[in-house]
Amino acid sequence: MNQTWTRFAGWLVAAIAGAVYGVAGTITQAYSWGVLPVGLIVAVAGVTALVAGLRLLTDDRWTALACGLGALVSTVVFSGRGPGGSVVVPAPPDGQLSTGLIWTFAVPVMVAVVVGWPSFAGARRAAASDRTN
Repeated sequence: MNQTWTRFAGWLVAAIAGAVYGVAGTITQAYSWGVLPVGLIVAVAGVTALVAGLRLLTDDRWTALACGLGALVSTVVFSGRGPGGSVVVPAPPDGQLSTGLIWTFAVPVMVAVVVGWPSFAGARRAAASDRTN
């Protein structure tokens, strides 16, 4: 029973960390240096590194998924119109692609790739046992 609570606590912490990164990425994705979308590149790299790092550290898909869902939910919540009428991620003009639109689709795609990536833990254990025998 104690291990169950520990796993739930880990998932909660991962979701909160993902939410923090999601909010930061949503706010900074619009920053650009001339034509180079520096904010978008840093935001996608940061969330990808966080989710992939949690997946590698814990060797648990569910922790990585909780982190990705936290980032996704915070991205969706903070991308819309706020209570005061302000918009953090404005809609692109007709016929143009904005960094906000790319950010909105990059987060779930990246989370799906990291969570769906096959685990090689069994192969590593088998290779390690072959070397010792």
